[in-house]
Amino acid sequence: MAEVIELRELQAARDRARRRHADHAHLERAVAVMRDNLAAVAEQTRSAPDVAQPELLARVENLVAMIRYGMRMLTIGKPADAAGQPDS
Repeated sequence: MAEVIELRELQAARDRARRRHADHAHLERAVAVMRDNLAAVAEQTRSAPDVAQPELLARVENLVAMIRYGMRMLTIGKPADAAGQPDS
């Protein structure tokens, strides 16, 4: 009976690892899409009329905040050196 429980626990751990990997891949893709959107908004800002500038700059601020958050989420659980953080 103990072996069955252990096998179930191992399978559950594998399933959790697969879900984390899939979540990580989705988050990486989302950050990439937001970066592309940021580049597009920055390009629009160059040629936009003055009246459109505040809305475009608000989009830039929101995208930057979401990208920063996504990048933080991607580094959770990684060792400090792998996450690009200086050693303490």
